[in-house]
Amino acid sequence: MSNAFFAVPKAINEPVKSYAPGSPERESLLAKYNELYNQAPIDVPMYIGNQQVRTDNKKTLNPPHDHKKVLGHFSYGTQDHVKQAIDAALAAKKDWANLPWEDRASIFLKAADLLAGPFRDKMNAASMLAQSKNVFQAEIDAACEMIDFFRFNVQYMTQIYKEQPESLPGLWNRLQYRPLEGFIFAITPFNFTSIAANLCAAPAMMGNVVVWKPADTQVYSAQVIMELFQAAGLPDGVINMITVDGPTAGDVVFNHPDFAGLHFTGSTGVFRHLWKEIGMNIDKYKTYPRIVGETGGKDFVMMHQSADPKEVATAMARGAFEFQGQKCSAASRAYIPACCAKEVKEELVKQVSSFKMGSTVDPSNFVNAVIDEKAFDKIAGYIDFIKEQDDAEIVVGGHYDKSVGYFIEPTVVFTSNPKFRTMCEEIFGPVLTVYTYDENKYEETLELLDSTSEYALTGCVMAKDRYAINTAVKLLENSAGNFYINDKPTGAVVGQQPFGGARASGTNDKAGAAMNLLRWVSARTIKETFVPPTDYRYPFLG
Repeated sequence: MSNAFFAVPKAINEPVKSYAPGSPERESLLAKYNELYNQAPIDVPMYIGNQQVRTDNKKTLNPPHDHKKVLGHFSYGTQDHVKQAIDAALAAKKDWANLPWEDRASIFLKAADLLAGPFRDKMNAASMLAQSKNVFQAEIDAACEMIDFFRFNVQYMTQIYKEQPESLPGLWNRLQYRPLEGFIFAITPFNFTSIAANLCAAPAMMGNVVVWKPADTQVYSAQVIMELFQAAGLPDGVINMITVDGPTAGDVVFNHPDFAGLHFTGSTGVFRHLWKEIGMNIDKYKTYPRIVGETGGKDFVMMHQSADPKEVATAMARGAFEFQGQKCSAASRAYIPACCAKEVKEELVKQVSSFKMGSTVDPSNFVNAVIDEKAFDKIAGYIDFIKEQDDAEIVVGGHYDKSVGYFIEPTVVFTSNPKFRTMCEEIFGPVLTVYTYDENKYEETLELLDSTSEYALTGCVMAKDRYAINTAVKLLENSAGNFYINDKPTGAVVGQQPFGGARASGTNDKAGAAMNLLRWVSARTIKETFVPPTDYRYPFLG
């Protein structure tokens, strides 16, 4: 029986390994990559309760950078499997919710240590294969950020539980943080293995049960996440992984009376559709569902004339093209003062031209493949559109080839039109559009930037002039949920920069912060009076 409030290990960000040539971690990871690449094709099941469920409807798993290679297959389910997953979650709910919080914490702390140790290479290698991440992008995502989510969320959980009301003499006030009444539906994207794990783990840590639908293109590494959870001792049924068509899942989940919450990362269009569907079914639910979502971005680099052109070009090159621009936070538009445009362009073209592109098995490749043919065709369509326009010019990149893998060159576009299509629309690929503005119209350009996009996820200002920085901070107050000063607009770290945006970019519930965990509990106030009155009469009646 618990009779103490236990102190948890202090959360510290997991150190990022360098994977420099000759380093032991580099050799170890590449060996694991080759092992997974060359192993017999795997058959990924759905994880429902204590069962691994396979079906005759199989889909192939192919590396985006080598799409003819078959890594294996995964089973595609039906509405019956969605119903089974919900039933399994609800069957596990009572025992999981009643488990002492320190036991739940222990499971995820163990998962963090397992990932930092024996699971590190496999999780990274799977993400390199499944999502075409280079060694560094895999390390900061699939290893370090996932470890940080587990460790810091345990710390935030204890902070929440410690938050208690005051009690006056003669009574005791308490707050109980209950899991939500029902199950949570987690829908996760392909681009971050850590997001896939956290969208399941965060509600589960607070005592909830989860039905999880990963992206089809992330299933290979999603299986490793389930293996990690099992190795850490997560009870069966707490997190159930299903691989089904989105509308198929939605027809069951959003019509179920025990649906209690949606934890989502994905496209703005899908999120809006799901919100509408939940709203249409609101009278079917036992409680008002929590809706937490992080969606798209049209993230910016804003340069003031006082900034260093080389620093700006580097922020643009890294911010726009790491992981092929397939980050919600990736820089995809930039505003450069005319007086600095020549220097910035020359340096940016120099840097981007030096990128190597190819398979993730070669760590010298900075750029790899985009996720699948659908994404390739969409991005290539934008590039073809740009080539036909008179008010835009491709200054580097612009070529693409999908014969071996879905490779698109990092592409930089300069435009004279601040409302050019690729300045406004989310592309989710390696395309950066740059608008050159009159350096004497800095504030007007900030206002232009703020009004150009419906999104408000990330952005940065590059300047040495402190007044210019302060002006940008004020005028762009609602333009980004994560705002950077003299840094690229990507790379948020758990415990340092809680992540999320508003406007069309989501509900801004900040993954990697206590405020996200608060969304997965329902507080109950308990007032206990020690000596209850024995007469109804108040003194004023005397």
